[in-house]
Amino acid sequence: MRAALSQADAFLRATGPFAPSEVARRPRWWLPVIVVTFAPIYGATMGSYHLVAVERAWQMVFSGVKIPMLLLATSALCLPGFFVLNTILGLREDLREALQAIVAGQAGLSVALASLSPVIRFWYFSCDTYQLAVLANAAMFALATIAGHLVMLRYYRVLIRRHPCHRIALYGWLGLYAFVGVQMGWMLRPFVGAPIIRVSFFRDEPFSNAYVVVAGLLFG
Repeated sequence: MRAALSQADAFLRATGPFAPSEVARRPRWWLPVIVVTFAPIYGATMGSYHLVAVERAWQMVFSGVKIPMLLLATSALCLPGFFVLNTILGLREDLREALQAIVAGQAGLSVALASLSPVIRFWYFSCDTYQLAVLANAAMFALATIAGHLVMLRYYRVLIRRHPCHRIALYGWLGLYAFVGVQMGWMLRPFVGAPIIRVSFFRDEPFSNAYVVVAGLLFG
């Protein structure tokens, strides 16, 4: 854990091998390690709402597993489309560096989420309404997402200066990731866990489409 904290500190400060220009020195495996180290911290805290029985502790375990799963599985589903887009734009030579920038964004988001864990736990102590708990977590994710985007842009600036078309690839990635991420989050719920529903990894209801549900609520 000490090594992970040391590497995370260098990563956040963009020093040493994590400097945007130090592509050759950057260890490829440390960025995914940062994701799977820090994302579960927030996940477990997220699942600690209404922790009044031993069974509820399983929600912490489930959410701790599902947050890094959400980030990494969404990225994996988006990679083929991103690969094709980079190929069409003539950016295949920089694909490895672009992927590192993307994983760096995921790592930045994960560290930001972990740093917000005390805030969400304090919020749980201060309110007993499930809807407010969900809204608070949405706010934390929004803040962490901004942090992750800033980190990713820090690495992507090098690519954009090299070839302006990388800006198009970046926008394409952000749009695709947001589109897939919403549905992935919907499928992996619950994360907070409503007190009136038994604890489970997935909800008992059949899988559905988040966009169809929202459209039904708006226009149904």
